[in-house]
Amino acid sequence: MDTQPSTLTDKTPTSAVPNAAEPDVAASNVAEDSGVTEAVHTAAPGSNEPSWPALSEGHPLAKLTAQLPDILREADYAEVYGITLQPDAPFHTKLILQKYLRANQNDLAKAREQLLATLKWRREFQPLKAVEEVFSRKRFGGLGYVCVVDGVPGSVNGRDVVTFNIYGAVKDNKATFGDLEGFLRWRVALMELTLQKLSLTTATTPIPDYGAGPDPYQAIQVHDYLQVSFLRQDPVVKTATRKTIDTFSRYYPETLSRKFFVNVPVIMGWMFSAMKMVLSKETVKKFTVLSYGNQLAGELGSGVPGAYGGKAGALEGVGEAVKLEG
Repeated sequence: MDTQPSTLTDKTPTSAVPNAAEPDVAASNVAEDSGVTEAVHTAAPGSNEPSWPALSEGHPLAKLTAQLPDILREADYAEVYGITLQPDAPFHTKLILQKYLRANQNDLAKAREQLLATLKWRREFQPLKAVEEVFSRKRFGGLGYVCVVDGVPGSVNGRDVVTFNIYGAVKDNKATFGDLEGFLRWRVALMELTLQKLSLTTATTPIPDYGAGPDPYQAIQVHDYLQVSFLRQDPVVKTATRKTIDTFSRYYPETLSRKFFVNVPVIMGWMFSAMKMVLSKETVKKFTVLSYGNQLAGELGSGVPGAYGGKAGALEGVGEAVKLEG
């Protein structure tokens, strides 16, 4: 499957994760029906293309599928998460559409609006090119890694993708965050690397309808605040963090299953407890605050790196980073 981006004026291929931060960044990181009767798309006999369960004409996914040709024409772009959306909506196109419906609780108008905005942003930003770029080791070395972890308790997957954001690795806030566009390209590259590990382009299991079960194609995020001061609030860091959170909330729906904040001083626990009072239950379920890094193994199992209480090697050895110079 072709995973390169495409505009509608190109020949469309068959088919093709923030934020080093400080105290208020932790707070910001937290804030981010199925009638089955008539088939809308089925795989051709003898095709290797997986098939989606039959959908009624009034199913939200069927309705969004019907609008897809117009959406693609307006966006003049067709790639999302490495998959090229096709007007006839084969299986992998439906995976993406289902994510947008779930992110918007099956609100068709909102799902369409977010999908269109995402396509336009990806056409301009070219995130698949970002993941192939080489970044400064001095600015971004040690800040982010993507791991594959086996046997996460309670997971529907045998293996889960876990992205680690290591805020304590930042040596110079101005050097890392001063060029906002450069930082954002690095952070988007890390997200796209995470999405590649989810193997959406080779997926064969449909995503359940909204409210009918978990999406198996989501990653876990770990935000490590070891050696990060919770007293300073660098404006440069705050600006970069807010921009990153805004970008991900707009253009990367349904990519996160759980979020862990580790090495958070006990004294700061009140902040997260207070936020639980104002956030939706669905959001609260996704995040967990741990005072010590080695407590993470109790949540994600022994497959996490040793520094987090697991039996895997050092994060630098078992994790994959974006391309760095030198």
